[in-house]
Amino acid sequence: MFTEDDLLPLSALQHLLFCERQAALIHLEQVWAENPLTVEGKSLHERVDSQAGESRGDLRIARGLPLRSFRLGLSGKADAVELHRLPDGEPGARLPDVPGVWRPFPVEYKRGKPKRHHADEVQLCAQALCLEEMLGTAVPAGALFYGQTRRRLEIVFTADLRRETEEAAARLHQIIDSRITPKPVREPKCDQCSLLEICMPGAPSASARRYLDRLMRQATQPETTEP
Repeated sequence: MFTEDDLLPLSALQHLLFCERQAALIHLEQVWAENPLTVEGKSLHERVDSQAGESRGDLRIARGLPLRSFRLGLSGKADAVELHRLPDGEPGARLPDVPGVWRPFPVEYKRGKPKRHHADEVQLCAQALCLEEMLGTAVPAGALFYGQTRRRLEIVFTADLRRETEEAAARLHQIIDSRITPKPVREPKCDQCSLLEICMPGAPSASARRYLDRLMRQATQPETTEP
């Protein structure tokens, strides 16, 4: 079990699974830079968090709910947590001054569209694990809402996803505790990172690389002569 002082940002799991060096630069070296993608994502979260909670019959929605897990050593905030009233007799969470039992259902808002990697799913699962620890009830599923597709993708928190999330939290603590930032490795995904110029000063952008590749191909093509 971790202490309050040991808790790391839950959002760092997203950085970790995208790039361990990025996670270390942000959360160990306290480096940050914006690009259009990060600004768009930040704006989306601010709009969601600024909305008031809702209560409609058997559904309540809490926004900007603080989260923490001393087991995983994480803390953060959920964009939205839907609370669905359960039938009498079923196990669920009890809310202060609210009758009945409720099942939490975290919803995380993301810009763009679903990704090939599991970073979004892991971040959402970490929120569920925090809710389970805080409320003492199972959280079997949640959802990711993507701004580009305008669709909600339901995520079931399987044993494999829970294990991947726990391993990611442990790896995050390992990197931060080591005080060592991993060395840079140039990959195509680096072009999407707002820290590219800080991480690898002078690294060419995607457009610059395409230009250099085109020059290289032209330089290596055999010359032709007019008949």
